[in-house]
Amino acid sequence: MGELSVLGLTDTEEGIYRHFLRNPGTTAEDIQLLLHVPLDEIGSALERLSELGLLHGTEGTRTGPGTDGGPEVISAADPETAVDRLTDLRLRELHQQLQQVTQSRHLIAGLRAEQSLKEPPDSGRIERLEDLGQIRGRIDDLAFFAREEILSVEPYTELTPANIEHARPLDTRCLRRGVRIRNVVLREALDHPPTVGYLRDLTSLGAQIRVADTIAERLLVYDRRTALVPVDPADTRRGALLAREAGLVANILALFEKIWDQATDLTVLIDERAGAAGGGLSEMEQQVLEAMCHVGKDESGARTLGVSVRTYRRHVADVLRILGASSRAHAALLARERGWV
Repeated sequence: MGELSVLGLTDTEEGIYRHFLRNPGTTAEDIQLLLHVPLDEIGSALERLSELGLLHGTEGTRTGPGTDGGPEVISAADPETAVDRLTDLRLRELHQQLQQVTQSRHLIAGLRAEQSLKEPPDSGRIERLEDLGQIRGRIDDLAFFAREEILSVEPYTELTPANIEHARPLDTRCLRRGVRIRNVVLREALDHPPTVGYLRDLTSLGAQIRVADTIAERLLVYDRRTALVPVDPADTRRGALLAREAGLVANILALFEKIWDQATDLTVLIDERAGAAGGGLSEMEQQVLEAMCHVGKDESGARTLGVSVRTYRRHVADVLRILGASSRAHAALLARERGWV
C-alpha cells in the first residue's frame, strides 16, 4: 500500500502522480505500459487526479503547416499543494464519519424493534444470568452505555488488585462523561488501604461514596431503568437477575435510597480518621490500644470492651493506621514512645 493511501489515494493514482512529478510535461500515452494496469483504470485515475487538482493538462503543439494540436501534456501539482488538498479533503470526510458515529444512538430503537419481533410479549423484562463471566460482561456493558446515573450497594470487605484494575477504566470513563455515581460500601472495606485508595480516587473524580456499618444487600441500578441483583444474596454463585420491569426497579431504587440515607459520607470518615491521627485516639480507640497491649486474644479484648470481635478488629486496624504501624507489636512500641499507654 502506498504512502499516500492514508490521504485517500489508490496505489494506481499515487503511481501516476509520482510519474508526472519525475517526468513533468510528458504525455499519458506510456503510463499503462509503465504501471502494468488496465487502460480503464488508468483513465479513471487520471480523471480523479485532475478533479483533485493534483494533475494539470494542456494541449501539445506540433510544428509544420497543416498540423493540429498534439497529445495532451500533463504536469503534476507541487507536492505541498497536493498534500494540503488531500489532507483537507480527508479531514472533511473523517469529520462527516465522526458525526455519523456520534449520532448513531437512534439505531438502537430500530434494532430493539427487530429484537422484540422474535420474542414473546413482555419477555426480557426479567432475565436470569447464571454464568459469572456472563454477569461480568453484562455489568461492563451496562456501565459502558450508562448515560445518567449508576447506583450501587456493594458489601465487599476489600477489592483485589485485579478488581481495581478491571473497574478503574470503566468507572473513570463514566465519571468523565458526566455519569453520576453513588456507591454504598461496607465500613470494613476501609480497613484495606488499597480499597480506600481506590475509593478516594473515585471521589476525587466526582463519585459520591457512603459507608454503612452493616449491609447485606447487593444491588446495581443503571439510569434508573435497569437493576441487577443476586438471585440469592447469601450465595452470589447462584447467579443474578437483570430487571427492567418498572415496578420492580422502583422498589429496588427505594431500597437503595433507604440504605443511602442511613450511610455516612466517606470523606467525613476519612477526615475524622485524619483528625484522630493528628490529635491522638478517640476514646474507643484508646481502649482498644490498651487492650492490644495487655490482652492476647481478640476475643478477650472484645469481651472486655463489650463489643463484637468484628468491631474490635476494625478498631485495631484503625489504630494501626493512625500510628502508622506494620503490626500490633509495632503499634504498642510506637504508642509507648508517644506516651499513649
